[in-house]
Formats: sequence, structure tokens, C-alpha cells
Amino acid sequence: MDKKMKQNMWLIAFGVILYVALMNFSSVLIFFEKIVSITLPLLVGFALAFMLSVPMKGFEKLLKKACDKFKLRIKDKLVQILSLILTILSILFVFVLVCSIVIPEIVVSVKGIALLIKDKWPVWAAMLKEYDIDTTMIADWVENLDFENVLLGIMDNAGGVLDGIAGTAASTISVIVTTLLSLVFMFYVLISKNELRRQTKKLLYANIRRDIADKIMDIAKLVENTYSKFLSGQCIEAIILGSLMFIAFSIFRLPYAGLIAILTTVCAFIPYVGAFVSCGVGVLLTLLNDPIQAILCFIVYEVVQFIENQFIYPRVVGTSVGLSPL
Repeated sequence: MDKKMKQNMWLIAFGVILYVALMNFSSVLIFFEKIVSITLPLLVGFALAFMLSVPMKGFEKLLKKACDKFKLRIKDKLVQILSLILTILSILFVFVLVCSIVIPEIVVSVKGIALLIKDKWPVWAAMLKEYDIDTTMIADWVENLDFENVLLGIMDNAGGVLDGIAGTAASTISVIVTTLLSLVFMFYVLISKNELRRQTKKLLYANIRRDIADKIMDIAKLVENTYSKFLSGQCIEAIILGSLMFIAFSIFRLPYAGLIAILTTVCAFIPYVGAFVSCGVGVLLTLLNDPIQAILCFIVYEVVQFIENQFIYPRVVGTSVGLSPL
């Protein structure tokens, strides 16, 4: 059978398979859903391992430099395990640090807002009475407003919501199994990444033409290096943006400078939506404090965000991944 005949046979087979798949589209979707549900822990585990491999690689370099400096001989496997432990501890430390700073700030802000409502309520009530709006019920609520009870109610409701979410997740065995298996796969991949890399390379070159295998390896290496540099640049950019927000809000004497700066730094890792969330929270808190300052808060935030996005971000991240700022 010549080459052209083989190509025609493959085309006919592909056409028949495509026709059968389209005629039984619902069955095909169910089949792929089962495949995805089976392989989901593996895919999630590999994704988590890919993301955590960047800081883990940094800790590996630091540990190897320390070992060379103090002339210590440690096996590569032990270095990988220690790097993984340091990576997880660092993530937990950052999470706890952000919560320990943000939550007290929010508590203070809510307390200040509650006192502000009590102080300015007479002015607001007078304005509402001019439009013949009955404010009796609202006045009674403001008069009896107790910050401690409000805060306890919020915490109780939040706890109820979390309990409901936890109960729903616990009742779904597949969610628990998927999460646990994903974490297990992640740990195995990170601890055995060198062996997996060598085995994958051998498997690739044993079953695929050498020139194609070389291209696949080059692309994989490019993806790994580019993502590593991008994540590093993104971390630097988030810190710069948060610092600029704190400086700008302090210069214009806007309230909640520290809280908004931290929220901006954290939300910088959330594409598109992050900037709106941090800006919205800042404007809302400032609005309750002083409506005029809320307008200034929005303008200052957007100006700093524009300058950072148009001039600093392209240079920092572009330099990291090797792209022109343009």
C-alpha cells in the first residue's frame, strides 16, 4: 500500500469516526466527562506542582549554595524535600500574615463606620425629612446600633456559611477524594520531579522521531522558563503596586491606606477582577467615611493603577520573560 493510499484510508477512517461522534454527541460528552472526572486529580496535581515548582526551585538553589558555603554534603532528594517543606511553610506564612493584617484593619474600619453612622445620622435624617421620608425605624436602629453585636452577628453568619459549605463538601465524597488525590500527586511530582523528567524524556525519545522529540523538549523548557520568570516578575510587580498605592494614599491623606495597599497587592494576582475588587472595597470604605474623599480615592487609585499598568508592569514583567515593553 503506497503513501497516498494510506492517507486516503486515514481520511476515510477519520470521517467515519467524526460522523459517528456527531450522531451520538450526547454519549460522546458523557464519555469525555467520565474521562475528565477520572483524570481530574492527576491534572490538578500536575497543575499545582507546576505552580509550586517555581518557589521550590528557588529554595533548592539557596539550600545548595548554603551547603557549598558550609561544605555540607546532602543528597538531592533531601534537598528537594526540604525545599518543598519551605515552600509550603512560606505560603502558609504569607496567608497568615495577610489575614493578621487585613482582618484587624477590617474590624477597626467596621467599628469606625458604625460610630460614623451614629454621629452623622442626624444630618442624614434631616436631609431625608426634607423629602418627606419617614426615618423612624432607621433612627431606632441607629440609636440601638451596637458594634460588638453587629460584629458577632457577622462572624456567626460567616461561620454558618462556612459550615454549610463544609457540610456540602463533606457530603460529596468525590470532592474529598479529588482533593486528597490531587495533593498526593502534587507531592509525588514535586519530590520526584528529576526522575519523572528523565523517564519522560526517555519515553519520548523511544516512541517519537528524534527531531519531533527535540521540538517538544524545547517547547517544554521554554514554557517552564517563561512561567518561572513571569511568576517572579508578577510578584515584584504586585509589591511595587501595593507600595505605590500606600504612598499615594498617604500623600493625599486618604483613609485605609494600609488596608487598600495590602488588598491591592493580593488582588494583583487575580486577572482583570482583582483591580476592581480592591478599588471597590477602598471606595466603599472611604465613601462611608467621607463622600468627597471617595471621589478622590477613586481618582488616585485609577491614576496609580494606570501608571503602573502602562509603564511599570510592561517593563518589569516584560524584562522577566524577555519581551519588549511594547
